[in-house]
Amino acid sequence: QVQLVESGGGLVPAGGSLRLSCAASGIILGANDMNWYRQAPGNQRELVAAITRGGSTHYADSVKGRFTISRDNAKNTVYLQMNSLKPEDTAVYYCNLIHVFSSSRYWGQGTQVTVSS
Repeated sequence: QVQLVESGGGLVPAGGSLRLSCAASGIILGANDMNWYRQAPGNQRELVAAITRGGSTHYADSVKGRFTISRDNAKNTVYLQMNSLKPEDTAVYYCNLIHVFSSSRYWGQGTQVTVSS
């Protein structure tokens, strides 16, 4: 059974930093593509950052230069380092795994990030 568990969210002032973690169980995280999405109230869920099983990364324009996605295969965990946070970064952040063979998508439960102005 695949499980993704996010942690690291919280309340931070504008300009601050947070590091989100997504720990996987039941699957080898490094063998699959991983994404971080976020959803603010009233908005659609949007892709924030992605890392392929080969290690290539992709970022939404709104977070380029501020957010970094990384992966620790030994810990079976993916991270999202968020710096220079802005109030518009406030959202629930979800990690997402796309299975390399089946293309099935798995989601974590989400972690709230709130940036105060």
